[in-house]
Amino acid sequence: MVESRSAFAGPQDYFALLKPRVMSLVIFTALVGMVASVADGASINPGLAAASLLAIGVGAGASGALNMWWDADIDSVMARTLTRPIPQGLVQKSEAAGFGLLLSALSVALLALASNYVAAGLLAFTIFFYVVIYSMWLKRSTPQNIVIGGAAGALPPVVAWAAASGTAPTDAWILFAIIFLWTPPHFWALALYREGDYARAGVPMMPNVAGEASTKKQIFVYAIILAIAGVFPYATGLGGVVYLAVSSAFGAGFLILSWRVLKSPPRSKEAPKQLFAFSIMYLFALFAALLAEDIYALYA
Repeated sequence: MVESRSAFAGPQDYFALLKPRVMSLVIFTALVGMVASVADGASINPGLAAASLLAIGVGAGASGALNMWWDADIDSVMARTLTRPIPQGLVQKSEAAGFGLLLSALSVALLALASNYVAAGLLAFTIFFYVVIYSMWLKRSTPQNIVIGGAAGALPPVVAWAAASGTAPTDAWILFAIIFLWTPPHFWALALYREGDYARAGVPMMPNVAGEASTKKQIFVYAIILAIAGVFPYATGLGGVVYLAVSSAFGAGFLILSWRVLKSPPRSKEAPKQLFAFSIMYLFALFAALLAEDIYALYA
């Protein structure tokens, strides 16, 4: 057991509570949603846009801190999470909870002031969904945890679109759908090569509940659906020719790697690790292509 050293916790330890890598992805996808909204005709002051993105990022960080507070027991037995601030004794659980609650309130209030109540309400719902519905309920009760819980991670572009326009049209929900469908194969690939971690912590991830073979089949099915959904922005006019080329190429890559996972030998770790790494590039590439096209359209 690690002795508590919260008295010596520094800013970097509290920053780590925010899950900065996840927070950076949230800010990026939110930026794409906001710029797409502006390209669609919405108008927002640049300073208020920056404040809105900050609020969304802080809200994501608050969710991360509250997740670490609630999951401190399982984080302490998983190799992937053992170095987090609470298992290391750098921050006490009560401090993480207070920090997360404070940031949650501040982020929602800031977004309400910087944009509108629609966006602020969506952000509040996102935090609630991730902390209460996913972390407190789904994560430990069903292998469908990441399927349903993935909605929280998929909402930032919708929140940002609403921050700029006050509405959440179909195109915003298409961005939501892409992230939502991406989440299960992304995390199940991770779970396949971290299966022992989740089993040891008692988290019912798909591989240690339904089995490896079933998980691989589900990954491939999701990959097919995702590859199709990935080109929807082109069909609706949200994305252009560049986006179509990028989404088609990366969708094909996702399918190929998912097929390799499906056909990989039992207990093989290499194919799932490759898919997990590629899945991050996939999401970044699609959203970067949309961002580039929208910026070009705004300034051309």
